[in-house]
Amino acid sequence: MKEFLISQNDAGLRLDKFVKKVAPNLPQSMLYKAIRTKNIKINGKRAEISARLQIGDQVKIFVADEFFRKSKTVYDFLHAGRSLDILYEDENILLLNKNAGLLCHPDDREYIDTLIGRVTRYLYEKGEYDPAQENSFVPALVNRIDRNTGGIVIAAKNADSLRILNQKMKDRELHKYYLCVLHGTPKPQAGILEGYLIKDEKKNMVRVLREPAAGAKTIRTKYRVLESDGKLSLVEVDLLTGRTHQIRAHFASVGHPLLGDGKYGRNAQNKAYGYKKQFLYSYKLQFDFTTDAGILNYLNGKCFQVEEVWFARAFRDGEL
Repeated sequence: MKEFLISQNDAGLRLDKFVKKVAPNLPQSMLYKAIRTKNIKINGKRAEISARLQIGDQVKIFVADEFFRKSKTVYDFLHAGRSLDILYEDENILLLNKNAGLLCHPDDREYIDTLIGRVTRYLYEKGEYDPAQENSFVPALVNRIDRNTGGIVIAAKNADSLRILNQKMKDRELHKYYLCVLHGTPKPQAGILEGYLIKDEKKNMVRVLREPAAGAKTIRTKYRVLESDGKLSLVEVDLLTGRTHQIRAHFASVGHPLLGDGKYGRNAQNKAYGYKKQFLYSYKLQFDFTTDAGILNYLNGKCFQVEEVWFARAFRDGEL
């Protein structure tokens, strides 16, 4: 038998999800049977599979020790890099300025040195996160940015913050603004592009359609031209919907691909400028809560911005 005291980071989990985390070797059929036969209890009483855990609850699990046994822990995140550009930090969140080229999460090419790996290492070495003391929570990113795009990424230090920010992101109460450089000048110079985006998973690409189609999702891209020299334009974008490759594909579909984007633009256009990386940056984040944000209410109305975007100054100085 093992007994667990529910902490803040475990509160809100369903009972069956919690048990799977603390007893990873317990088959699902046995887990459900143990709940039905009162071998898993909350505060000494029988509990339903779907019961939500609360801070201070005591969960007792009467199963063999072998189901709790885990292989020797090796913390892969300790091999991640230490370099982090922190825009803002408090007891609940981190705002990070991610460089282009760094993955947010592991993929089939890079598993260790990712943004979440670096964040986890940073918090572990600060003493703010210890996997041995957590039953289920791990630091997590609230949003992500493509490998070849730089900009602001939010990391949650605790489960409450993660739940709140995930909901705020879903409800569009977090506003992300991008800077990009486009070929040509959009007309009008401010407006909202609308269309329908469909993904091609095999090619890791998307297509933008003018009319609805099966599997296509609505996209809306608000923009305004900040500066233009006729050949290139520095543009601010407010994503009204957040779809895969939305900015890149949407502007390319109306004849104004991003400078440096070989996937949705044309390499022949980009070659003349000598740049191979795309000119896109998530440079500003606005917290605009319209509903209660619990422990994060203090963030409401705050705006955070990357002051030096690598291509903005070059554009304004005529160096592109």
